[in-house]
Amino acid sequence: MNLFYLPNINETSKDVIFDKEESRHISKVLRRVEGDTIKLTNGKGFFFDAKLTDTNPKRCIASIFSKEKQAPLPYQLHLAVAPTKLNDRYEWFLEKATEIGITEITPIVCDHSERKVINKERYNKIIQSAMKQSLKAYLPILNEATSLKDFLNKEHPEEIRCIAHCEDTQKQSLKSIVKKDSSLLVLIGPEGDFSKDEITKAISIGIRPISLGNSRLRTETAAISACHSVYFIASN
Repeated sequence: MNLFYLPNINETSKDVIFDKEESRHISKVLRRVEGDTIKLTNGKGFFFDAKLTDTNPKRCIASIFSKEKQAPLPYQLHLAVAPTKLNDRYEWFLEKATEIGITEITPIVCDHSERKVINKERYNKIIQSAMKQSLKAYLPILNEATSLKDFLNKEHPEEIRCIAHCEDTQKQSLKSIVKKDSSLLVLIGPEGDFSKDEITKAISIGIRPISLGNSRLRTETAAISACHSVYFIASN
């Protein structure tokens, strides 16, 4: 089943118009015709069923005839993850985290970061595609890239706030502190890990040091490991 993303529709919308790119995909690639039913989401929790009334390759139109609210995730997960040197690894993380279940993502630039600039538009497209592919009705929030220093200076409402690092110090395991219906913030550093100053600063403001296991993980693997752990524990 194909799911289409239209962020501007809501519970009261009746007719929807697709842009040229989506219209061509509907009419030329999928070969849909007038009268066919398609499924839409606004990325804010709703699925919509609509019937195509015009399949012009430049401007498809559909009429909504039913809607359904999808239950949100039973937890809130905000991952703040340093962009990786190889961009395709970060894009893989974005895709898989969206498929598993995440609510918010912030790229953080750290002392040891080798990549300091991101293409937010491209990242958003990857997240949207993963949302549609996994048939989800909630689009994760992708924030602007920010320095870790600025990120730590902001207020964060999550009840559980953690930093995963590789320093040989006392740490709790992530799985030991996750609980049902929880809201979590997990910080994941770059390939060279967080600096000692960054770890000290995070801990000084109440962010708990955690371990994701005994193996040394790449940035994107650590992020997915954290995402899956939260999903597995908080969803069951």
